Amino acid sequence: MKLITAYIQPHKLNDVKEELYKSEVYKMSVTNSLGCGQQKGYTESYRGVDVEVNLLKKTRLEIAVNEDFVQRTVDAIIRGARTGEIGDGKIFITPLEECIRIRSGETGKEAIG
Repeated sequence: MKLITAYIQPHKLNDVKEELYKSEVYKMSVTNSLGCGQQKGYTESYRGVDVEVNLLKKTRLEIAVNEDFVQRTVDAIIRGARTGEIGDGKIFITPLEECIRIRSGETGKEAIG
């Protein structure tokens, strides 16, 4: 079991969801977040004062999958999120020790589905 965490551009969320659905990955958690990387932000003028904005809007996806779904999930995220520009995002894959479905008490692979 793995937890796949991806940070993507907010406007690419629908494209990523479509690619995940095509890959038979339907369960995910989506959160709005702020962050910066190589983009380093930008400067804008607010009421005549220059303001540096270095935390940019991102969308965070968390998807728990069984081992046989890891690569297809990663590939789907890349297909949906890639523009070829700086700021496309990052994907992190971490081991998932345990998963428990609250409703039924199922654990492990069966709980992820």
